[in-house]
Amino acid sequence: MGPPSQLSLAASYNNIGLVYYTIGKYSKALSSHERSLEIKKIALPPNHPGFAQSYNNIGLVYNNMGEYSKALSSYERSLEIQKIALPPNHPDLAASYNNIGEVYRNMGEYSKALTYYEKDLKIILKALPPNHPDLASSYTNIGLVYDNMSEYSKALSSYERSLEIQKIALPPNHPDLATSYGNIGMLYERMGQYSKALSFLEQTRDIFKKSLPPTHPHVTKSQTDVERVKKKM
Repeated sequence: MGPPSQLSLAASYNNIGLVYYTIGKYSKALSSHERSLEIKKIALPPNHPGFAQSYNNIGLVYNNMGEYSKALSSYERSLEIQKIALPPNHPDLAASYNNIGEVYRNMGEYSKALTYYEKDLKIILKALPPNHPDLASSYTNIGLVYDNMSEYSKALSSYERSLEIQKIALPPNHPDLATSYGNIGMLYERMGQYSKALSFLEQTRDIFKKSLPPTHPHVTKSQTDVERVKKKM
């Protein structure tokens, strides 16, 4: 069995792992990605980007399983390989910084999360066009950390930058826009600014109503959010 057929087998296990991950079968996803990695160890040179892909996918599964220290070590191995194999401002590096930031945020280590999210943002600003949706995601993630830290004015400016980009980059009733309106609305609610909160949360509800089926949890939750804020006014 030569390297080409070994690599196609590795790719197959990787794809099977992604499918299991998508349907929430994490232990099966993990064993598929690990099989893929074992084959790559035979077929590829040591710091090939293919290893980074495997470690990244394994990290993704561990993060969703709540096994944060394992997720972190997988993501860090992915990042080490990318630093050797890729140019310094490659978007894959940004994605790794983002992934590590997310794990730290899940662990409640907000200052570390912020450091990695800012590294992600720095690369995206250089590597992608100015109104790319990934840039909006970066600002959202930074906003979420500031929100978690109760630094509301910083959270608000990050959320607003994200929303500005999404308004340019996305169609008017895109669910990501609804999420951004929701982030800003909930933030205003925490700040006690209920009329502002209400106008943003109503926009969230209206977009979800247009873009999702009526029984979708996002539709019911957004309606509940609107009613809750109305009671506080």
